Amino acid sequence: MSTFSYSESTPAAMSLITIDNFINNAYVKPQNGIYFDTFEPSRGRPYAKIPDSAATDVELAYKAAASAFPAWSKTSAAERSNIMNKIANLLESRLDEFAEAESRDQGKPVELARTVDIPRAIHNFRFYASKIIHATEEAGELPGVGLSYTQRMPVGVAGLISPWNLPLYLLTWKIAPCIASGNTAVCKPSEFTSMTAFLLCSVFIDAGLPTGVVNMVFGTGMGAGQAIVDHPRIPLISFTGGTVTGAKIIANSAKHFKKLSLELGGKNANIVFADSNLEAALNTSVRSSFANQGEICLCGSRIFVERPVYQQFLDGLVARAKNLKVGDPRSKDTNLGALVSREHWEKVTGYIQLSLEEGGKIECGGQKPSSLQDEFKDGYFLEPTIISGLTPQCRVMREEIFGPVVTIYPFDTEEEVIQLANDSVYGLSCSVWTENIRRARRVAGAIQAGTVWVNTWMARDLRMPFGGMKQSGLGREGGDHSLNFYSEIKTICLAD
Repeated sequence: MSTFSYSESTPAAMSLITIDNFINNAYVKPQNGIYFDTFEPSRGRPYAKIPDSAATDVELAYKAAASAFPAWSKTSAAERSNIMNKIANLLESRLDEFAEAESRDQGKPVELARTVDIPRAIHNFRFYASKIIHATEEAGELPGVGLSYTQRMPVGVAGLISPWNLPLYLLTWKIAPCIASGNTAVCKPSEFTSMTAFLLCSVFIDAGLPTGVVNMVFGTGMGAGQAIVDHPRIPLISFTGGTVTGAKIIANSAKHFKKLSLELGGKNANIVFADSNLEAALNTSVRSSFANQGEICLCGSRIFVERPVYQQFLDGLVARAKNLKVGDPRSKDTNLGALVSREHWEKVTGYIQLSLEEGGKIECGGQKPSSLQDEFKDGYFLEPTIISGLTPQCRVMREEIFGPVVTIYPFDTEEEVIQLANDSVYGLSCSVWTENIRRARRVAGAIQAGTVWVNTWMARDLRMPFGGMKQSGLGREGGDHSLNFYSEIKTICLAD
């Protein structure tokens, strides 16, 4: 069984970890023999080698998944459920190990991974393990004709492509309903964050998941990811990532008429009315702004505050942001770790510079903390940043930054803020803060977003549909929506 330790700190322990593909329940080197380095964000140095997989590796994984599909698709729901619960139990028994691996690989605080990311991954398997043994089908009588009923059938081999911000959580959000429905899978985790996916493979072995049901091919989007999307016999793609990549997937898969579920970018509004509970709004808004270094597609990066409480809210948010600790992800009192890569750090800081050029004022943050020296001096850290003074037409207020950077803007009327919130190419989520229930219903109903939270944020109910509007995605997953996506629904009519 593979294990992971975050305590490696001596020069002798600095040899790079080698990750291999997982095909047919075995660890397989890439066919081209090429690996590339992946970096530890908090230290800015390589710590693992990732396969630079290509179409030949995807083909091997596809053949393994295709060979496993006939038997797995006929395995009873009860047996599939039993194996998935074993996966959940094994993950839970290794929670600390997975949390440390997730933190080192992605840059997030260990405590966040321990209390949110890994528990949610565990819950994904348990939820769908239960869901499939309680599933029902539709039936209806046609008087004088017969009985019609529906039957779900697994689609086949699914291509599952997951992002780097919530690596294990979002990978298992795809794997769990996929295999619960009787499909097999070829997975490609992000090349920036492959470690917990690699560790998950050992869990599959220990849980007795049959050979070939889940296969992991590591590598880049242009290499392994493109090969999965282009594969003519992979009929279904679930992708979480950027809008530009999502558009390419739609175009490239169109000739094969693939089923697609795309959860893409967000530039989410956080609307605070003057009648809200400001203390609650502030305490949650500092989380929705900066949790996971702002690297969550659901973060409320556009904050709109009703003018009578604008200054009070701004002062409170700045004070709370300044109290957040940026630093060693292993420390329990760290609130923000490191951004995922140097390239991403440069992108985010580039937007901060752009905000000044666009006339904005940096109320706090905007710099790498000077206190981070020694082992963390090369890490990709950034202070939580609040920017005021921009107009809604500025790029910084319209483009997805995906870091610990938020803008704040005053509004005067309900109609105005609805227009401001909806004036975006994105439509993933929104938070609304008000104690007026009628206003809450009006505004929530008018917002163009797949999820609207009222007086809360990031409350995820796996029974409910999840997805985005406009350029934030295509399709819905969660509960029956996931089971429907990972199935073909057939209507059967039996004559009297």
